[in-house]
Formats: sequence, C-alpha cells, structure tokens
Amino acid sequence: MAALLIRLHFHDCFVQGCDGSVLLEDSSSLTSKRSALPNLGVRGFGAVQDAKTEVEKICPGVVSCADILAVAARDASVAVGGPSWTVKLGRRDSTTASLSGAQSDLPLTGEDLNTLLGKFSRKGLNAKEMVVLSGAHTIGKAQCVTFRTRIYNNASDIDANFARTRQRNCPATGGNGNLAPLDLVTPNSFDNNCYKNLLQKKGLLASDQVLLNGGSTDAFVNQYSRSPATFSSDFAAAMVKMGDICWNITGSARQIRRICSAVN
Repeated sequence: MAALLIRLHFHDCFVQGCDGSVLLEDSSSLTSKRSALPNLGVRGFGAVQDAKTEVEKICPGVVSCADILAVAARDASVAVGGPSWTVKLGRRDSTTASLSGAQSDLPLTGEDLNTLLGKFSRKGLNAKEMVVLSGAHTIGKAQCVTFRTRIYNNASDIDANFARTRQRNCPATGGNGNLAPLDLVTPNSFDNNCYKNLLQKKGLLASDQVLLNGGSTDAFVNQYSRSPATFSSDFAAAMVKMGDICWNITGSARQIRRICSAVN
C-alpha cells in the first residue's frame, strides 16, 4: 500500500498540480484521468477515501482530498522506513480532470532520458529531483506489460540473468497484468538499493535504467547508490517541492470535496 499511495500522489501532482483530480471518477460532467495509459495500475483510491471519511467525522468540509493524499504519501514513506517531511497544507480539490493532460504530462516507462527530463522540467523539477523521485521505485511492483520490451530486447543495458529471471513471470505474449517487484533484493523497504540495481543493469523499467546511460544523470545515480542518507534527505526535499505544484489555487475551480471520487 505504501508504494501505491506515493505513486498516487505523484500522478496527482503531475497533472493540473496537487489538486486531487486523480481521485475523480467518470461522471456526466467530466472524464476521469484514471484511464490514461500512464495511470495503468494506479490504485489506493479506497484508502484515501477511508481516511477522508474519518476526517469528515471530526471536521467536515475543512480538509481536502488533495491534502489527505499528500499526507498519506508522507506517512506511507515513513511506514516502510523512508524519510518524513513537513507537508504543507491548504490545497483545495479540483472540480475538473484532464485525461489528455495525464496522457501527455505523466512519464512513460519506455521514454528516453531527454523526454523524461523535459516532462519534469515543465513541472519545475530539475534532473537531480527527477532522479531522486524515481527512487520511489525502491518499493512497489510493476505490471509485465510495462517492462516486457526491456526484458526481451537483449540490449546491452540489461543483465542477461536478470532478464531471464523476470521472464519467468512475464511471458513474451499474454500475462500483461502479472506483477514483479521493482527491487528484487529489498522490495518492501525504502532504501537506496534501486540505484545499486541500476549500476548492475538490473533496473526493471527502461525509464529507470536510462538514468544511468552515460548522460547527465549518471552522477546522481552514483551518489545515491553510495549514500542512503543523501538519498533520504533529497527525496524528502523533492517530495515537498513536488507537493507545491499549484497547491494554493483557489476560486470556483477548487473546492473541498465531501467524497474524493466526485465533485460536490
């Protein structure tokens, strides 16, 4: 659940800012962005709503779903041994969702380094912050369809034994939803092992392995692989910065939703 909540917060902030729009379901007045390709496998909606229900009992109409999601991501990190950070509060919930924005703004697992850098830059995040936020892949799982091409392409940037191991549960055809841990070594612990995996050409996602390809981000991967403390502190700082994306927008386009999946 920790990985799901951190990912959900990321996917929320990267489209329209941190406004809880990722939580909205299809309705007669809007099209949800949940069906966008980059949102494949995004889950954790029920946990956010459960928290919202409890908060509403104590202080109805005060705490937004966007703020609950931001706090949940922080608490999820702490629960699996990751860093904590101060969550700025005061976000309001969007009354709209952008399926096209989700399709264009969210990173895809097969994109090259320059494309990824561009997507993060447009959100005000630099190369270092992109690399450290990618470290969230120290926990969680990925669906076969998101890494199949990588483990079957016999490229020079993947360890052959690692590829064969991953092929056991991810056939060349079928099994798109089969899950594999992003980190085989410590899949449930928030640590810096994901960067060590990249040094060994054992990144499961192509978009992770491309962070170590002789380019501008290599130095950050090497730094975080050597220093878990630096990774932890930089991750916390980057999460705060990401959480600031359009966090203070007000007006008629924003509200405090009573139910996170629907506009009031």
